[in-house]
Amino acid sequence: MNPQAKLIFTISLLLGTTITISSNHWIMAWAGLEINTLAILPMISKSHHPRAIEAATKYFLTQATASALVLFSSMTNAWHTGQWDITQLTHPTSCLILTSAIAMKLGLVPFHFWFPEVLQGSPLITGLLLSTMMKFPPITLLFMTSPSLNSTLLTCMALLSTALGGWMGLNQTQIRKILAFSSISHLGWMAIIITYNPKLTLLNFYLYALMTATVFLALNSIKASKLSTLMTTWTKIPPLSATLLLALLSLAGLPPLTGFLPKWLIIQELTKQNMAVAATTISLLSLLSL
Repeated sequence: MNPQAKLIFTISLLLGTTITISSNHWIMAWAGLEINTLAILPMISKSHHPRAIEAATKYFLTQATASALVLFSSMTNAWHTGQWDITQLTHPTSCLILTSAIAMKLGLVPFHFWFPEVLQGSPLITGLLLSTMMKFPPITLLFMTSPSLNSTLLTCMALLSTALGGWMGLNQTQIRKILAFSSISHLGWMAIIITYNPKLTLLNFYLYALMTATVFLALNSIKASKLSTLMTTWTKIPPLSATLLLALLSLAGLPPLTGFLPKWLIIQELTKQNMAVAATTISLLSLLSL
């Protein structure tokens, strides 16, 4: 890709994310999400491979639908309350539509179908952007509207995401697909706690982004895309392979490692909220991904 074009797309990505996370008005937040989507599309399809083009098309259609739903939910809210402020989302129908739209943007179950396919068709560095940076603006919108969201719906989506993320990741040989299902599983942990303690969701997201970045950058330097290639890397670069192993275990949430910390805090918070059954279920389901 042309360096100037790459620079423009990178700046646009940063700009779109900044606009969304710093806006107070729904139209500005929507504009930021649209800039983000348009900036990442050329990065997904830059290899001109049919699979990359397919991934870019799937990504575009999903994100366009989700953005339209975000706009629709904010307009419904403005129609009933006369408010365009993001924090003043009070109308129940708007909350429901917004939850669906953001679930679609993030790739939460039942709107997850596009994510593994898109990640599989993208280069590793673009995959890293899709898994971390592109998830930040929608999570910020959830964070800002969290007091008025439907916690039952989010809990159901979260439990389904954790179950499906762990279960579907079991029979994969492609590393990018495994990481996509890992991302879906992590989003389940973030969604279950957002209405009770939004700061925990952000903590979980930051740690998840850090661990995912480690895994993707390590895979990029090894040039590995299948599990079979990963098996032979131990002989070539032992330190990097050891780091990758620890990062993967941390991502899965093995107790002494960093990835277990947000899960432990979330389980604690859920127990305080008298949701011991949900806490037990989500803990057992995350054992699948481990």
